[in-house]
Amino acid sequence: MKSRDTLVRLKRFQAEEKRRRVLQLNTMISEFTRMSNELDREISQEEQRANISDPNHFAYPTYARAARVRRDNLLASLNELRGKLEDAEAQLQAANEELAKAQSQEARDRGMIDVVADRRNAEMPHAICRGA
Repeated sequence: MKSRDTLVRLKRFQAEEKRRRVLQLNTMISEFTRMSNELDREISQEEQRANISDPNHFAYPTYARAARVRRDNLLASLNELRGKLEDAEAQLQAANEELAKAQSQEARDRGMIDVVADRRNAEMPHAICRGA
């Protein structure tokens, strides 16, 4: 019984760690998306100021060029994070399934203990009556 309880606590801890990882990845994805959108806005403003929107033009603004590179790097990181998020969600689902299995085994064990205790309690009054 003690080892089953320890197993359930371990599975609960593992599932919680996986849940935290999923939340962390979601936070990073939303932050990177926000930063990318802001860079898009800044690029657009810089292009409007210079009245040049062709990145290959010799007079294209340096800041807009650097912002494009940074935005492209963020978008590549976003794609990588989305892949990691899919993996983390699959791991979370597996951890939750393992936790549910461990909890059901623990409940089944507790049920068996209750049945044994009920049998003992049912037999005790008879034993006391016989001894008297």
